Parts: sequence; structure tokens; C-alpha cells
Amino acid sequence: MVIEKFLDNSLSSWMAGRGEHSDIVMSTRIRLARNLTGYRFPLAFTEDEAHRIDQSISATLLDASEELQMKISSVQIKDLSELNRQVLVEKHLISPKLANSRIEGSVLLSEDESVSVMINEEDHIRMQCLFPGLQIEEAYALADKIDRILEKELSYAFDEQFGYLTSCPTNTGTGLRASVMMHLPALTMSKQMNRIVTIISRLGMVVRGIYGEGSEALGNVYQVSNQTTLGKSEEDILADLQSITEQIIQKEKEARSALLKHSANTLEDRLYRSLGTLSFARILTTEEAGKCLSDIRLGIDMGLIQDVDVTILNECMVFMQPGFLQKFAGATLNTSERDMFRAKLIRERLQKMGEKRITKGEELA
Repeated sequence: MVIEKFLDNSLSSWMAGRGEHSDIVMSTRIRLARNLTGYRFPLAFTEDEAHRIDQSISATLLDASEELQMKISSVQIKDLSELNRQVLVEKHLISPKLANSRIEGSVLLSEDESVSVMINEEDHIRMQCLFPGLQIEEAYALADKIDRILEKELSYAFDEQFGYLTSCPTNTGTGLRASVMMHLPALTMSKQMNRIVTIISRLGMVVRGIYGEGSEALGNVYQVSNQTTLGKSEEDILADLQSITEQIIQKEKEARSALLKHSANTLEDRLYRSLGTLSFARILTTEEAGKCLSDIRLGIDMGLIQDVDVTILNECMVFMQPGFLQKFAGATLNTSERDMFRAKLIRERLQKMGEKRITKGEELA
């Protein structure tokens, strides 16, 4: 089945890349919300309307694979088990809302998983583009290209005064949500994040956890995105996010330098203790695994930990989640079983990486 490709691999192809400022900015996401004229919004439409919307959007994009220069696959949400839906949520390929939907909906995915177009989520269309590192303009350019292809064939719900019409008024206008996922351990350790979050909110931006609205900042990973979609152009929204992101990057770098200058031994001890925990622990909660992975990533980016591939950490951040653990185990696991299996998977992944380093060293010798 096509879906197995997206379910079996914890690391999306695009996650192996290293974009600009990738030591702090893990990824950039552009999301556009659109609805079609002539149909009620998903909150009120019928099953027949949902089916017709799905068919027309899917057909348009599947026919555009050559123009987009990417292979696109369609996945029907109703055909997926609850566990498989959860796995797609953990990979950021669908939203929790679409995963829990009882109406007809689907997701169109590019082969490298950098493009995900959700159909019949909160709006008829939620298209998103995910790029590694800080690539706001590049990600938007691809999303805009997909948007134009759809708009050539489909009629969008649009008002000259209010812009693109959406189910939630907070998305009306441009329908654009631009966000960057940032790893900010030094600002968190130095207890500066609360102040920064307050400042960012005053500037029309919002800070959320790793899985967006309502989620925790697991492993010191935060999403920073625009809060305003009405009254600002796309260009202004993107420029504001770029500016704020660059300022946060500078603050995180300053905080890292301060930690290294004033608490080098304490910092290095913490980072290597976390590496030891992941290498040998038999029980790991999601929170502890996230903290340890954050420490190791910080150690790599500061040059304090050598020979650990950061893409392995990206992989561990995904497969340590409940859905992936149970997918790998091939069984339903309770909380304590997941904690043991999580520790086992991460331990074995780090050991395999260590074996590769030893083999490589022997070859060089």
C-alpha cells in the first residue's frame, strides 16, 4: 500500500536536510487555508458535499504532479486505523482535527513529505509546505505555486473586503499561517522564555508547543507563528516572522555563549549525562526523552558532543511518540510498556550509530 511508505519511516526525507540556521531553527512551515464557493464549510456540509469537494481537489492536484515536479499520493483518512492516523499526526503530516474527523477527508502527500494538502479539515483545503531550517520565502513560494494551480481550476470563497473566507475568523484574510520550529534550550535554561513569549505576543505572533495549538514545548522545541491574517499582506506577515525569528536566534546564541562562559563544566556534565541516559536507560518517559534529546542536540550544535548525527535525533523525536512506538511494536502498549519500549528503541538506535563509528574507524586504521 502507498500509505505504508509514510507510516513505516519515522524520518521524513526533508528532515535529513540542514537549512539556514539549522542549529536553532529545525523547520519552516507555511500553511494556507482555503474554501470553495458553492459548498458549505466543513462544520455544516453534508457527506455528499464532502465527497464532491474531496474528488475535485484531489483530481486537480494529482493531475498537476508533473507541473509541480513531484510525485503526489492520495490517502483517504477513513481507510486508516486510529493508530495509523496518530502516526501521521506525529509526523506533522495531518492535524489532530483531521485525524479525529468522522466526515470524508483525505491528505495528499509528496514523496518526500515536504508537501501535505489536507482536504475537509476545518476548511476545505489546508495546504502546508515543510522545509528544513529557516526557509520562509522558499516554503512560501512552493505553497503559493500549489495555491495558484488549485485556483486556476477551482473557485475559492473570497471577499474583496475580507479576503479568503475560512471557518474560523482568525484565519480569514490571507489564510496564511507561517511558522518556524525552534530549538531554544539556552533561553529555557536561563528562564528567559516567559519574557520572550510576552514580547512576541505583543508583536502579533504566538508561541506554541511542538504540535501546535494546545501542545507542550517538548524538548525545548517551540513553534513561533503569525497570529494575524487579516489586515496584513502575505509579504508583511513573512517579513515580520523573518525579523522576529532572526532576533530570537540571536538571543539564543547569546544565551548559549553565556552558559559556555559561566557554567561550562556544569553544562558539559548535563549534556553528557543526558547522552548516558539515552544510551543506557531501561525506562524513559516522553518528557525525559525529549529533555535528553534536547541536551544532546545542544551539545552537537555547540561542538561539545562529537560524532552524533543530528538526523538521528530528529528520528528519535518522532519515533519516541506513542503512535510510532506502538506501530513499531505491532501491539497496543500501556504507558509503562511504552516507556520501556521507548528506552529500548533509542538505546538500540544510538548503539547502531556507535557501531558504525567503530567500523569506520577500523577502516581508516
